[in-house]
Amino acid sequence: MDKTAIRVDDVCKVYKLYNRPAERLFDALGFAKKGRFKEHMALNHVSFEVKKGETVGIIGTNGSGKSTILKIITGVLHPTSGNVRIEGRVSALLELGAGFNMEYTGIENVYLNGMMMGFTREEMDARMEDILSFADIGEFVNQPCKTYSSGMFVRLAFAVSINIDPEILIVDEALSVGDVFFQAKCYKKFEDFKVQGKTIVFVSHDISSVARYCDRVILLNQGVRLADGKPKETINLYKKVLLNQSQNIESGQVLSGAKQADGVLWKSNYQLNPDVNEYGTGEAEIIDFAVIDEYGTYTNCIQKGTSFQIRSKVLFQSEIKDPIFTYTFKTVQGTAVTGTNTMYERAGIGLAKSGEIYVATFRQNMDLQGGEYLLSLSCTGYVGGEFRAYHRLYDVMGVTVISDKNTVGFFDMNSETTVERAEA
Repeated sequence: MDKTAIRVDDVCKVYKLYNRPAERLFDALGFAKKGRFKEHMALNHVSFEVKKGETVGIIGTNGSGKSTILKIITGVLHPTSGNVRIEGRVSALLELGAGFNMEYTGIENVYLNGMMMGFTREEMDARMEDILSFADIGEFVNQPCKTYSSGMFVRLAFAVSINIDPEILIVDEALSVGDVFFQAKCYKKFEDFKVQGKTIVFVSHDISSVARYCDRVILLNQGVRLADGKPKETINLYKKVLLNQSQNIESGQVLSGAKQADGVLWKSNYQLNPDVNEYGTGEAEIIDFAVIDEYGTYTNCIQKGTSFQIRSKVLFQSEIKDPIFTYTFKTVQGTAVTGTNTMYERAGIGLAKSGEIYVATFRQNMDLQGGEYLLSLSCTGYVGGEFRAYHRLYDVMGVTVISDKNTVGFFDMNSETTVERAEA
């Protein structure tokens, strides 16, 4: 018995990019001339298999071909060359609201989508209660979909997709739209599907969820399958791709130590907050900073339970006695979760003279729960007993914590847990 649910064999997808819209028409009529378009290889000889019952994540930077391969798997697109074989009933959630008629009500769209998937009205009637319960959008199910928020769209579309008893579920970034409670419900459904032996393939930028729920992860980069393996190892490679280091990965080189060319700022490795809240007296200036993982790589993705560093480089414009270097992690909702400073850590430097540069390095294990956080940095101190902020960068960058096990709250107590049967 074949245990393969999806087989992708040497798939290529080439798009023609035209200089002008009219040239697309000329090409369709058979009057294409060389030079009127250029070819873009969205997928370049991609092959992989997904076994029945596996949950496989597909990750990669924007434009790497993630959504394209899902559309080819589900038949929305045809490959330029290569083949895809599917074994089992497929349910796909690829684009928000795809297949919905905006003038129809939610109920009418449930029947419409069911019909498109090959179900009779009676079969959809039998599933309606489960669909509406999962979507949980109340009386809006009787309103036209053009009145729905994006969140309502995804709730209803996802509810239809997972309640038609699919053998294979294909999801493309849809969960990022729902609220945290809906996402938790969806991932609980993922776990139920895994227990039932169903197959799940999903694309997500939520690396923490990929690490937690996937048995395997496929990394695409510029249309090429760069890696296929266990979540932790594949995500580590993805982090290097984010730093434009894919050439080192392909050649098998391992980057050791946080080293850069002279004159290149550490912070140039990260996407910084354009709306950072920055202020201070100007007597000191944070001129550079970095987050560095256990492998010595500049990255804003840290695996939970591993060691990492935060570095802050400060130029002193004035003579300052006992400056304090700080960092703080906050949730995206603005709640301060944890942080420390050189005063708490008893790592003071005494007197910093004008023109001197100091680097504060904070080394620790990442014990925060998986998710997204905001990092703030500052250089502060006390003058005559009064607090003074020399330079502060609030929410200067985001940090993603990748986790395959979360506990309650923000922080993991790392408990060693046993349960034993006791005598009555």
